[in-house]
Amino acid sequence: MQLTHEELAEQQKNEENTKKKYITPIIQERWGKENSDNIIMEYYFTDGRVNIDGDKVSRGDKKKADYLLLFKDNIPLALVEAKGIDHSAMEGYQQVLEYAEIQDIPFAYTTNGIDLIEEDLILHRNNDKLKMQDFPYPEELWDRYIKEKGLTEDEVRLINQPYYIDASKAKPKKPRYYQRIAINRVIDAIAQGKNRMLLVMATGTGKTFTAFQIVWRLWKSKTKRKILYLVDRNALADQTMQKDFKPFVDAGVMVKMKSANIKKDTAYEVYTALYQQLKSKDKDYYKELPPDFFDMIIVDECHRGSADLVPCKVQNCIKNMI
Repeated sequence: MQLTHEELAEQQKNEENTKKKYITPIIQERWGKENSDNIIMEYYFTDGRVNIDGDKVSRGDKKKADYLLLFKDNIPLALVEAKGIDHSAMEGYQQVLEYAEIQDIPFAYTTNGIDLIEEDLILHRNNDKLKMQDFPYPEELWDRYIKEKGLTEDEVRLINQPYYIDASKAKPKKPRYYQRIAINRVIDAIAQGKNRMLLVMATGTGKTFTAFQIVWRLWKSKTKRKILYLVDRNALADQTMQKDFKPFVDAGVMVKMKSANIKKDTAYEVYTALYQQLKSKDKDYYKELPPDFFDMIIVDECHRGSADLVPCKVQNCIKNMI
């Protein structure tokens, strides 16, 4: 049965009252003491599906979670869906499960302010015997995450490394949910010892910004000390240094590598270069560097024909290539 506008408004009012009285106080008391930014309420994580009808373009409804709970800002641990106190907590179960799977979040909860249902997406385990007063503290959930994932101390140290956030700006740029997923999955893979991976993202989804955040966390944690960002055009190299990778330039640790200076610019920690500057038809410039000089290489636009041969030859001289 489809609800009328008045019935929908009343249901929404009841849900908001339930959140205000029974849910938000508990979440704020347990998750917001150290940092209120660990709680994001009314979290819209999509702009709505794009609908095209002839020459008309519109967007569908945005996807929204009632609460997104973060551990140390860069690790989303839990998603919470709220229902009115006169509704069953189970009514929000399928939605919060879907949203948690979309966002790669390990723990999902649905509650009516009294009853609490938990879904552990790591172990695929459901607990419908909880009450809202049983809602976990962040340290408790983080400890469970570490144990269930089987993380070592070194892996935890890397995963805990924060994103780069420009605190000088009123609204600093932060990774969107799909960028966060990409960043965290690459970081997780590196933490587990993997050293070759392919990251595929659509045009316009912020691949360079995503790559920057990956490099930033690896560099700040000292997991990787010599990093090369390979591109196939001068414009891309310049744009990279002027925009997304600018914090490295400002820190004085990044340079654009050129064939003539390849042996001189060895004191930097982050490099960008064209394929042609490392290998031409006549000379393999990259061989002027020790085989273990770089411990991480990111190949931008690796699907392009120009990237087909050169990176493979460059990669083969790198012992620990990512």
